[in-house]
Amino acid sequence: MPNKPDTLVVGATGLIGRWLMAELLAQGRSVAVTVRGGPARDAELRTWLRQHEIDDQALTVITADMTQPGLGIAPEDQDQLSSVRDVFNAAGIYRFGMGRKEARQANVDGAVNVLRWAGARPHLRRFIHISGYRVAAEAEALPFPAPEDQLTRLYQRFGAYEASKREGDAAVRTIAAQKEIPLTVVNPATVIGHSSTGEAGQYIGLADMVKDLWTGRLPALAGSRRTFIPVVTVDHLARFLAAVPEHDREPYRAHWLLDDATPPLPDLVALLARHLGVRPPRLILPLALVRRLPRAITRADPETLTFLSEDRYDTSSADELAAAAGIAHPPVQDALRIWADRLVAERFGQTQPPR
Repeated sequence: MPNKPDTLVVGATGLIGRWLMAELLAQGRSVAVTVRGGPARDAELRTWLRQHEIDDQALTVITADMTQPGLGIAPEDQDQLSSVRDVFNAAGIYRFGMGRKEARQANVDGAVNVLRWAGARPHLRRFIHISGYRVAAEAEALPFPAPEDQLTRLYQRFGAYEASKREGDAAVRTIAAQKEIPLTVVNPATVIGHSSTGEAGQYIGLADMVKDLWTGRLPALAGSRRTFIPVVTVDHLARFLAAVPEHDREPYRAHWLLDDATPPLPDLVALLARHLGVRPPRLILPLALVRRLPRAITRADPETLTFLSEDRYDTSSADELAAAAGIAHPPVQDALRIWADRLVAERFGQTQPPR
């Protein structure tokens, strides 16, 4: 039996949560994770850890449901978690085309449920909530709870995924301040694969654009020459998250986590086109024009267009924490190439390359 865990990761079956779990275990932490699915999910996580040469002896897997108050954790499992000091919320739904109800259940109500559960821990040191870099760009503009007319406009403007992340971010910040729960919000950029292997296990977002580039279905880009979609490798993100509880001491901290050396989108795509030996898109269409064109022509999901921005982001607090923790971004252009190779080898999620 492992020692009682000092850390809980909610959402360990997802991209960020899985790599965070592995990093924490590799650092010698005693880690609990919550899953839906019981023994099958337990076995899946342990198999993945062993494949990545991570000892799973200090891992405790708890069945839970973040959509329920109290997370639906059984009393005997609650006792197992009485020693938890740090709680990471990496859960939620990342998918375009959702309805408002589905998105809110996971990304708003679920986030609030995890926060309230964490706030009741007798030894809580830090609650770390993973949000998003575009969410933080307008984070202070949304109150919680927001008037219904404001929420309606929010969901109409951004779509269910992005709007629910913004609402969830506002909810977590507001309730943490009210309940005096020590909170860090980490706003990562687009997460790409491991800097050494390219492995990520996620094939939407920017990965879709790489797929279209590889298959010759990307004749044009939307945006401008200055459109900036920053990235962060999943291993750097995991190391950064693991360092947060040791370095953040203020009641509230927020960090933009991205590699500011990420090339502007047209240059990023050209870089990958050269590496993959395919033709880069020749046209860049203004975003206003793309929004007016039928989706059948653009093949662009309207929800993704809000990410096509020229905005830049203040990474100073994240840079300071990373320096104090002794970690640094891997070379971003190399990481992008390795990630693209891995996506192609995996046929963009249709298969897995041999280990």
